[in-house]
Amino acid sequence: MNIYDLALSFTSGLGLNGAHHLLDVFGSAETVFRASREELVGRAALNSKAVVDAITSQSGMRGAEAEWRYIERHHITPLALTDDAYPHVLRECPDAPTVLYTMGNIEALHRPSVAFVGTRHMSAYGQRIAAKVISQLKELKPEISIVSGLALGNDGNAHRAALDCGAATVGVIANALPDVAPATNQPLADRILQSGGAIITEISSQHKNTGKFFPSRNRIIAGLASGTVVVESPYKGGSLITADNAFDYGRVVMAIPGRADDKTSYGSNLLIKHNKAAMVCSAGDIIHELGWDVEVVNSASFVPSDDSVEVINVSDDERKVLDAMCAGEVVDYDVLAERCSLSVGVLSALLVSLELCGLVRLLPGKRCEKV
Repeated sequence: MNIYDLALSFTSGLGLNGAHHLLDVFGSAETVFRASREELVGRAALNSKAVVDAITSQSGMRGAEAEWRYIERHHITPLALTDDAYPHVLRECPDAPTVLYTMGNIEALHRPSVAFVGTRHMSAYGQRIAAKVISQLKELKPEISIVSGLALGNDGNAHRAALDCGAATVGVIANALPDVAPATNQPLADRILQSGGAIITEISSQHKNTGKFFPSRNRIIAGLASGTVVVESPYKGGSLITADNAFDYGRVVMAIPGRADDKTSYGSNLLIKHNKAAMVCSAGDIIHELGWDVEVVNSASFVPSDDSVEVINVSDDERKVLDAMCAGEVVDYDVLAERCSLSVGVLSALLVSLELCGLVRLLPGKRCEKV
């Protein structure tokens, strides 16, 4: 990586496709800038006088020099598309960034990777299943890297699940480093870097954080992984864009099924219905879909609970509460209190006891879920 790679990305009017074309023709950014006007017009077939002028005058060099000072000051490592350290899986994509700005362990970008994407408003079911699958993936393939977008909801859950089980994880962000957005995920970003993971972006410091870069960020998530798993997605959302990107790249697209009447799973269920995503319910299913040579003893990891099994060591009132809930159901305290003919105060005490027994999970907003 040298200053010419940055200058190419700052050359006005060139664009990503034009940069790819010039790199294909000349082999390196430095060679592009050393080319004559005649070579740019004849050999590279550039028909835009403005672009030829921008290259021959090296108009992008001022921005490149400013960016070089910025990345040195903030300890950011740039990777050019032609660098050996550039993620080889991402390089295969026709619209791969010509420059990646990275922090952390670059080796994490070269591991076998699976992307987990989904809604920012994920359910307790989605949180639990995604975390369990990621933990299983780490057991089956210890060198795995989990890729996501360092946003709220699914992304943060995927990164935390990877960290909790000791897996490497890569966060792809839609703004310039070293900051992350939302700022509330900065502690998570710090934890990723401290644990041997990485955070990457294609956005330079000279781009304002307007929030418009999320769709282009999504293609990097899809391009960086061998397969993309949609955990939960409504009818529209960024996770479906990521799935479309992965599908277009010829990567494996998978989805964890959700309840038929759950709006947060409508989009992911639709992917399965239209055969755009393979239905996966365990890490073993993911390993199978990716064709990885890993022995899976038992891929049927999620066994439906049998509500008829008697629960021992609970009081009559606690049993009444459990009987009033279905497995995996998220219920408001008020609704559950009415079902059980109990006051909310009494119910709250019972739920605390049941959570200690591992039979329910208490959720924010005075909600609970039967495990």
